[in-house]
Amino acid sequence: MIEKISKTKLEDLGYSDFFKLKYESLTSVEYPVARVIAEHKGAYRVRSVNGEYSAKITGGRMFDALEREDYPAVGDWVTITELEEERAVIHKILPRKTILKKKNSKQEVQIIATNIDVAFVVESLDRDYNLNRFERYFALANEGGVKSAIILNKVDLISEPELSAIVEQIKNRFKGVDIISTSVVAERGLDELMDYIARGKTYCFLGSSGVGKSSLINKLLKKSEIKTGEISDSTGRGKHTTTAREMYFLENGGIVVDNPGMREVGVADAGGGIENVFDEIKLLSRGCRYADCTHTHEPGCAVLGAIKDKNIDEGRYENYIKLRKEDEYYKMTSLEKREKDRKFGKFVKKALDQMKDIKP
Repeated sequence: MIEKISKTKLEDLGYSDFFKLKYESLTSVEYPVARVIAEHKGAYRVRSVNGEYSAKITGGRMFDALEREDYPAVGDWVTITELEEERAVIHKILPRKTILKKKNSKQEVQIIATNIDVAFVVESLDRDYNLNRFERYFALANEGGVKSAIILNKVDLISEPELSAIVEQIKNRFKGVDIISTSVVAERGLDELMDYIARGKTYCFLGSSGVGKSSLINKLLKKSEIKTGEISDSTGRGKHTTTAREMYFLENGGIVVDNPGMREVGVADAGGGIENVFDEIKLLSRGCRYADCTHTHEPGCAVLGAIKDKNIDEGRYENYIKLRKEDEYYKMTSLEKREKDRKFGKFVKKALDQMKDIKP
């Protein structure tokens, strides 16, 4: 039995003037609005002022959909028809204010969540900690119009001097980013995290499996609503316990989204997000000799000059080049990708043949 919600206002679900204007601009407003709070293999759970419903999209909507972004996602505001037995039909998706999306190994776009105000990038201070991974998540969030903040979890595993050094390292590399240090075991930083979350705002937890996203949300909820898994003895990583994205509502009025752990974070059409995250490189590039400089080999490249003079962190630069190449590959057409792969295959074959010739 799905729990009925009493005395809920749309504002309690994250509704704002932005969505009100988008709703009023629809040609037909006879259907009430609801928010998508969970998605399970083509079926959805939505929440309105009247309660929660199991929902499916109309056949017409499915027929008109051309890509993944044409389907509802967790965080979306939709218009619905409320049916009996706590069921509903989704008609329209209101325009999105922000979107978090990534690409998988098959170069397919996956929507993580929509209409997110802040993305918490969670890394645990054990085997997971990696500065380059922060930049990857920041680029993803920045492209979707989402503010990023860092949660350093499991701080009980290291000493205070080690934590201070890590925080200083992050501040030196990422100017102005908010950092919250937490530990579920030691119950540290949880009040600070709760205070950071504002009423009516939506926050998405991003990070690898096992960094403690679900455990943190359980602490914020003050109950074990989300199942958490054990840590693998062989890898030190958490098992994939969270299998679907789901939205939860906190006592203080904040809204949080749990997200399955991501072992790979492929940037999806994130060119602008990458440039904004690496804004100092973008600024330097104005001084390059060539307008189409790739910052990899060209003479007169201001970025390479800054690397040589040690004015830019080399690891940060290498991550920038890697993310840009991923983004360029993503933007290529399928034909261009096949041609690139074909040429690479010929290159590998030629190299192997040459190796055979030089063997004694």
